[in-house]
Amino acid sequence: MSERIEGHGGELALAALRAAGVEEMFTLSGGHVFPLYDAAHKTGFPIYDVRHEQSAVFAAEAVAKLRRRPGLAVLTAGPGVTNGISGLTSAHFNASPVMVIGGRAPAMRWGAGSLQELDHVPLVAPVTKHAATVFATGEIPGAVRNALGIALTPHRGPVFLDLPLEIVFSHDEADAPSAPDVPVIEPDPDDVARAAQLIAEAHRPVIIAGSDVYASDAVAALREAAETLRIPVIANGMGRGALPPTHPLAFAKARRAALKGADVVVVIGTPLDFRLSFGDFGSAQVVHIVDAPTQRATHVTPTVAPAGDLRLILSALADYTGTRADHEDWITDLRTAEDAGKERDAQEMAADTDPIKPARVYGELSRVLAPDAVTIGDGGDFVSYAGRYLEPSVPGSWLDPGPYGCLGTGMGYAMGARVTYPDRQICVLMGDGAAGFSLMDVESLVRQRLPVVIVVGNNGIWGLEKHPMQAMYGYDVAADLQPGLRYDDVVKALGGAGETISKAADLGGALERAFASGVPYLVNVLTDPADAYPRSSNLA
Repeated sequence: MSERIEGHGGELALAALRAAGVEEMFTLSGGHVFPLYDAAHKTGFPIYDVRHEQSAVFAAEAVAKLRRRPGLAVLTAGPGVTNGISGLTSAHFNASPVMVIGGRAPAMRWGAGSLQELDHVPLVAPVTKHAATVFATGEIPGAVRNALGIALTPHRGPVFLDLPLEIVFSHDEADAPSAPDVPVIEPDPDDVARAAQLIAEAHRPVIIAGSDVYASDAVAALREAAETLRIPVIANGMGRGALPPTHPLAFAKARRAALKGADVVVVIGTPLDFRLSFGDFGSAQVVHIVDAPTQRATHVTPTVAPAGDLRLILSALADYTGTRADHEDWITDLRTAEDAGKERDAQEMAADTDPIKPARVYGELSRVLAPDAVTIGDGGDFVSYAGRYLEPSVPGSWLDPGPYGCLGTGMGYAMGARVTYPDRQICVLMGDGAAGFSLMDVESLVRQRLPVVIVVGNNGIWGLEKHPMQAMYGYDVAADLQPGLRYDDVVKALGGAGETISKAADLGGALERAFASGVPYLVNVLTDPADAYPRSSNLA
């Protein structure tokens, strides 16, 4: 006979969440979800609260990304849920297994005009894998378990449940929940064999490893496949650091040479989207390895697209015993391009200019960041430089908004990262535009003693808009911010610390003080507004 549990709806929900490995809750206080707080408080389950619901969802997403298990955000009804939709959408694009539990106006009075009465499910359904309302207290544990299983099944993603007021406050009993079932998706062996042969026999293959490699816990399998087949690896997203920068097959600066010269491009665990020229690599054949059949591209046709558990696919590639081409000359050519790129970047990162070039900021950061520091990007132009100049040394240490490109992730991601890693450096790289979205949540970090370092690249403009608009029209509008704004004073007013830097020579000392401070500390760097990150338009 199954063990039974009894309690109010919040206790039943928390039991299922604990069974799935959830260890913390991110929220903004609301009466509709008081029973969830009650259950957490009585059992010592950590609650972290924020000043805007989007930060709660972003914090949950950071945990989900870093820990490769569900992150939890609890949002009150109506505007609480709608404020969290951007976070849910980012989690959708990033394949992050986030669970959002929403409060809901009472079902027994539905249609009568209760406070914050809104049917959330149709709003969040397009950006979640599963969205539902639970209408019986005893069904809550099963509903939570089922939703978490869906969130964790590749291709992973967010899920949503809302609990009407009288349902979550009522008491009932249910079967004690267990961990959700997560099926392993077996790849088609013929697809894998075809991909292995194509890669092994290629003369100039290159691997692009994306976030799903880390999310699938396939980093070791990627290394084994790359080393066995002798294939250069370029990483993006949370795939960064899968091979450390010192690895002989790791390349970051030779990306253009690699993609221009490759005869086979192997894209693993990331979509063929705007970041990868929509899958158009000229005459190169494309192998697209994805974690689920739903992730196969529909706008282009790869030569072969194995779909399934990435560890199984990559291990099968490593076990390939057929004919192999010699890739050593290709690797040598790319290493030459890589070394030239590193030399060029080193010169830019040492630039002693007034005003400060963004590259110099990253030159100074590279000296003070520990190998296992978690680096968080929240911005456009300034954060684009981070992707070029910073090379994570360990996997799972890079967080950025992902292909949805939503600003405002910074403080939520910082909270989730600090909760996950109490003893690591947590560094948020933020444009001054992005600072306007979430900087108030520094107060949440201060109050809950969650120290992080925030580096703001302050050029007084929306850089990704101002420069292109000038080029297109000869003028710009709605692209200026207040020059020299003291974002550090904002952080000080909220209980943290900080300083403004206008000279390159002062950067190193400021960063050292920030990491030694033990409080949320903002280094406000006045950067050159004329310096724009070189890139083609992503408007297509």
